[in-house]
Amino acid sequence: MKVHLVLICLTVFVHSMEAMVYSIRDYGAVGDGQTINTTAIQKTIDTCCRDGGGIVLIPAGTYMSGSLKLFSNVQLLLEHDAVLKGSANLQDYYLDGKLVGLLYCEDAENIVISGTGTIDGNGDVFFDLSKAKKIENAATWYTRQKERFREVPQGLGDGPVVPKSRPFQMIIFSNCKNVTVRDILITNSPFWTVHFADCDGVIVAGIRLWNNLLVPNGDGLDFTSCSNVLVSDCDIRAGDDAIAITGYDHHFDLPGYKYLRHDSENITVTNCTLLSRSSGIRIGGLDQNSMRNYTFSNIVIYNSNRGVGLFLRDAGSIEDMTFTNMVIKTRLFSGDWWGNGEPIHLSAIRLTEKVILGHLRNIKFSHILAEGESGMILYGTDERGIENVSFTDVSFKIKDNVRNETYGGNFDLRPVLEPRFQLFAHDIPAIYAQYIKNLSIDGFDLNWDPVTAPFFTHGIEIDQFEQVYINNFNGAPAPNNKNAAVIRLKNGQDFKILNSQANRPGVQLLSTENTTEKK
Repeated sequence: MKVHLVLICLTVFVHSMEAMVYSIRDYGAVGDGQTINTTAIQKTIDTCCRDGGGIVLIPAGTYMSGSLKLFSNVQLLLEHDAVLKGSANLQDYYLDGKLVGLLYCEDAENIVISGTGTIDGNGDVFFDLSKAKKIENAATWYTRQKERFREVPQGLGDGPVVPKSRPFQMIIFSNCKNVTVRDILITNSPFWTVHFADCDGVIVAGIRLWNNLLVPNGDGLDFTSCSNVLVSDCDIRAGDDAIAITGYDHHFDLPGYKYLRHDSENITVTNCTLLSRSSGIRIGGLDQNSMRNYTFSNIVIYNSNRGVGLFLRDAGSIEDMTFTNMVIKTRLFSGDWWGNGEPIHLSAIRLTEKVILGHLRNIKFSHILAEGESGMILYGTDERGIENVSFTDVSFKIKDNVRNETYGGNFDLRPVLEPRFQLFAHDIPAIYAQYIKNLSIDGFDLNWDPVTAPFFTHGIEIDQFEQVYINNFNGAPAPNNKNAAVIRLKNGQDFKILNSQANRPGVQLLSTENTTEKK
């Protein structure tokens, strides 16, 4: 019966000029905030689909439900004051014997979730909100502070809280085409909130996505091996990454552990505000498929652990991306969150054995206003360097933090293969780059708070490079470090510095070691 239902939904289209409306109340749903309505709502969806598609209406009221399966040509419309709320019982989230989330859609097309109502994952019931999840001691061995790293003497600090057994992605679209999520409020997810996997033609517009900021793995929007995606006019506040875009070729909770064969390409994100305890925008991490052709513009990332992060770790390349007209403000957080206060992070370092690493290249940042409690990082390796990166019209201020003694002076490259490169002590220049080819910095203003931590050093430090161009750089080293330079270059060739100056008297503009200037 289920097979016939899917075939009907994939092949029958609505021929009338006006879509049919199917109210869940007409099929027995009760909006009292207590009754579990899974059967009634699913019957409404199945009937709509069997009739060729239309609108499944959720009217005003709070409708508790377990997992629901969506099909082709169905629009889920939530009226104002309508709430679709996830059940507090984990057993209500199994479909065909598989643990999923609240809304599940696979191998479908022409699906819409819209309206001015709310989808509430009821996530808090799946956590111990009285306990903070601790960093494993082994993860802190290479940090500056060792076992005191991100120490919280009492209470929860910045979290995260401890998870219990919980549902997976709150809303998932797997191998779907022509998907729209518009205008609704999505909140309290117990795990990743909205996950698009292997999808083509996705629009996410005008949504508010507000999660509990103490919840680990509480990503906002996740796009895995998707193409032709537009995200606009969204307000996303998430405990984990606000927007995560990856090129995984498989994922543990996709139907049948299926493999995703498509590169992730042609993605635009614009006019959004993002808040995260990890990355505002995260690209890559464990990616077999390549990621390319992304644009990000008119974006505010605030009160976040990391602003923009690009992570090359596997065979999939990260290339051809622009970031423009952005405000990025980051800080250090306690607890087991990934990131360490850096506004921009690019890294290329192995996580997977026995693969040829892809490329991290052709990345442009322009018109950026940034504040952070750590520096910007461009971390290539001798195995795979970073290529063709430019910064144009950037203003950056490094802020002080009273918690630097227990939080600061480290790099966080997680996930990586070798434990010593996961979390480790490192001096903090305002911009640090290594193993990089063709780096251009043109129009960059750098300022510092009166920081006192000894690990703050140069304005710019670049090690192991080819072709560095710096023009109109106006900055200084850390004010507490008398031996640091505005620009420190090591072990490289072919650099050119023009029209640049120290914005604080009595400091060294340029320090070089084993370098060759461009003639």
